[in-house]
Amino acid sequence: MAQTATTADADMIEKAVARLVAAAASGEACPPVRDLIGRDDLAAAYAVQQRITEVRLAGGATVVGRKIGLTAAAVQQQLGVDRPDFGMLFDDMAHTDGAVVAFDAVLQPRVEAEVAFVLKDDLAEGPLDAGQVRAAIDYAVAALEICGSRVAGWDISFGDTVADNASSRAYVLGTERKTLAEVEPKDVAMTMSIDGLEVSTGTGAECLGDPINAVVWLARQLRDLGSEPLRAGQVVLSGALGPMRPVEPGNTVTATITGLGSVSVSFSSPRQGPVRTP
Repeated sequence: MAQTATTADADMIEKAVARLVAAAASGEACPPVRDLIGRDDLAAAYAVQQRITEVRLAGGATVVGRKIGLTAAAVQQQLGVDRPDFGMLFDDMAHTDGAVVAFDAVLQPRVEAEVAFVLKDDLAEGPLDAGQVRAAIDYAVAALEICGSRVAGWDISFGDTVADNASSRAYVLGTERKTLAEVEPKDVAMTMSIDGLEVSTGTGAECLGDPINAVVWLARQLRDLGSEPLRAGQVVLSGALGPMRPVEPGNTVTATITGLGSVSVSFSSPRQGPVRTP
């Protein structure tokens, strides 16, 4: 990632990295890192995220895409922020539809429903506008993102969540794959339930006006930051269509998105001892 101006020095960035990595390893949520990198220092927050990404890659993980966060006004209000962000998707974050995930695999888990895209072309050069993004998408699919915060009580500023991989921990893709000729992302409607009780609703238009707009934002943001661009074959989680909701052991979460079908995930009882990725 290209270096941009930040008020946080390298020592503060490394201390923030160490705090977040230690929280994941111990299974104990930590204080916010904004005392080290500031609440809104974009460059510092993404520098921390990049360093943690390097730790993950050194441990054998592979980047398989990106998640876009904070795209819905409802989620921004929940977390007290006012702009989108992004995080990395690693190969060990992916789960199949109907999977059972160990509850304590994620600190303070919450789930949200969204439209995911799989790319057939790179988004690295050119205008990176809506037309180019649409042409680069192979198919859309319903998705659940399992979010989690290493920061105790989800007491996060924009800088805290960006540093913590945009609070992204795992994701589940549905099985119905639709081209953009078959479904229009901005027109979809979503309902999400926990154990059969409806807990969240929304539409494609609530994701920056159109989930395609979210991918445009991401492609341009990656270029502006000098980050590795989106590549063919990668997954993009385009952002929540409605509020995220906390889950408990034993819960089953199901989302239905018009035109894309349903996707579900269940949470088992806690495991013995922390087993988390850094």
